[in-house]
Amino acid sequence: MKKASLLLLVFTFCNQIMVAQKETTVLSIKNTANAPTINKNIYGHFAEHLGRSIYGGFFVGDTSKIPNTAGVRNDVVAALKDLKIPNLRWPGGCFADTYHWKDGIGPKEERPTIVNQWWGGVTEDNSFGTHDFLNLCELLGTEPYLAGNMGSGTVQELADWVQYVNFSGKSPMSDLRIKNGRKEPWKVKIWGVGNEAWGCGGNMTPDYYAGEYRKYATFMSDWSNTGGLMRVASGANSADYNWTETLMKNIPGNMLGGVALHHYSVIDWSKKGDGVDFTEDIYFRTMTEALKMEELVTKHSAIMDKYDPKKKIALVVDEWGGWYEVEKGSNAGFLYQQNTMRDAVLAGTTLNIFNNHADRVRMANLAQCVNVLQAVILTDKTKMLLTPTYHVMKMYSVHQDATLIPLTFESPLYTLNDKNLPAINISASKDAKGLTHVSLVNIDAKKENKIEIDIKELGIKNVTGTIITSTKLQNHNTFDNPTKIQPVIFKGFEIKKGKLEITIPPFSVVTLEGK
Repeated sequence: MKKASLLLLVFTFCNQIMVAQKETTVLSIKNTANAPTINKNIYGHFAEHLGRSIYGGFFVGDTSKIPNTAGVRNDVVAALKDLKIPNLRWPGGCFADTYHWKDGIGPKEERPTIVNQWWGGVTEDNSFGTHDFLNLCELLGTEPYLAGNMGSGTVQELADWVQYVNFSGKSPMSDLRIKNGRKEPWKVKIWGVGNEAWGCGGNMTPDYYAGEYRKYATFMSDWSNTGGLMRVASGANSADYNWTETLMKNIPGNMLGGVALHHYSVIDWSKKGDGVDFTEDIYFRTMTEALKMEELVTKHSAIMDKYDPKKKIALVVDEWGGWYEVEKGSNAGFLYQQNTMRDAVLAGTTLNIFNNHADRVRMANLAQCVNVLQAVILTDKTKMLLTPTYHVMKMYSVHQDATLIPLTFESPLYTLNDKNLPAINISASKDAKGLTHVSLVNIDAKKENKIEIDIKELGIKNVTGTIITSTKLQNHNTFDNPTKIQPVIFKGFEIKKGKLEITIPPFSVVTLEGK
């Protein structure tokens, strides 16, 4: 071999080593002195009167042969309890601003029917109402989040609802509650004051909504909000920063518990794409929309910081998730879609963003819980399955009420068709028991990625892990094969000289536990 060729070979070999070294993502810990707590309510869920979410999902009626408690499916309750859901939003969504709560109390055979004009034009018989929902929340051990009707309702109607479910003394509404079989109030703390007021909630301007919010919020409580209600304003649609600015400027801080934000990972509202039969390009575009949550949360938080520097008011992302075309053969108004590895990656990515912004994001609600959009549970008569999104949320439940560990790193790129996205996103926390958890997502559809963590810096010695992954992005659980995708033990790491070296496969979600 000639000397020049030998030098070229050595140079090429050394260069390959340097490239390989650059491909390892190195994590460092930021200052943890004032790190926030990751509020458990970030892991909330959403149950709207939409499609088979309530009827056939949660509720089958007390005469059903499907095992139930007061008409609520026992298998769904058990699965959600295992998921440790902290709160559940109801009855909408768009449905909330057409819902009149008094139609859903009293003897079921005497309840009036309404047409669900938003979702499929089906007749709603109101057999699942306030008592059913709040008793369900007690079964689940979860906090109810009631969305009040501002669009077609009245101030008196919402004030009466608050009194009906919360007042322990003698009043017309508490007397009515007792007459309907419930002596003790439920003491509901979280209340939405309308929903999507910029759209289906009334097509209001932000200035008009701010005035209406002030009026409704005033009559929901007393001067000092003795009941400690968390009143959540109907917030912005994605990047409508003017909406957040107007609300923060025009609503007194002592009247606001939270400001909502809605953002769905939709590639094109007129052509959303299939839930299962999608290309890598569609996946890339979906993840582009999902990663926009980082920008949205950052910019809306910055606006809130101007008016609320002490961060007393929560940013509440009470609708988020993937939204695709409905499954073939299903009712277009029922929003029933399958749930693939794409959704697992989307869920992990979004939760990492929320965790890392826990100083301002203190509540969020995945849309939706059962049989609708990015559901964690799907049902078909007697059958039930847990989706990849369910498993991710269970893996991430270890972060609930833990202290955030702020991390810094430079992500490698996921490149497709000359476009780039950060391939890796991560969040970490330390819980009350002293356990450290690190959740990592590799969104790259083809390449594994390597991550290095100084475990001495994390203060841990032993590590275990769980992963959710599969052989194809389009893979999903079916009623014939409900366990095709589920978490397994993760062994793709080793400890060398105090460094934890992790190799995370393509489109995978990993949670590590260290102690």
